[in-house]
Amino acid sequence: MSNIIRGIDHIGVTVPDMEEATEFFRKAFDAKVVYDSKRPEEGAMGGEEIEKILGLKKGSEVVHMRLVSIGESISIELFKYQGINQRRPANPDDLGVQHFAVYVDNMEEAVKKFDQAGGYLFTKPTKILNEIEGNDETNQFVYASTPWGLVIELITYPHGIDYPNNSKAKRFTPPKRKNCNIEQTR
Repeated sequence: MSNIIRGIDHIGVTVPDMEEATEFFRKAFDAKVVYDSKRPEEGAMGGEEIEKILGLKKGSEVVHMRLVSIGESISIELFKYQGINQRRPANPDDLGVQHFAVYVDNMEEAVKKFDQAGGYLFTKPTKILNEIEGNDETNQFVYASTPWGLVIELITYPHGIDYPNNSKAKRFTPPKRKNCNIEQTR
């Protein structure tokens, strides 16, 4: 029997300004635009059918949709809406999707780029929680926020993850880049 589930293809993120968000992802994560699936010059897309298809609030209209790619991982589909009042993104202690993590090879450089792009770090990078005793400080994470309030985690574990003996799967880790001199094991 074949497996019908292959993995996560993309995540969707609603942004207040498409060009500013694209520029933030470009500066912070070297993101590249894959394509625009809905351009503003095509006119807003709305009405009952679109509201039903996308699960939108009454009166919401899609103005712009863009797919961006970060490294060798899933894509991010950016959405810009109009016609409704919008809330800030979810806090990490709210229900629902509340952050996504970007694997980085060099935490110090990634933090610097994130900050220079206009993001905000909640703290300094810290040792990954629940790591095995004695593991060095290079396995790190830090939670941060985009200029519009989306929570993003930066994470690195160059010395691998210590999985429990009863683990039935391993977490997805982007493949090591050929020009990267950081050793990664699983």
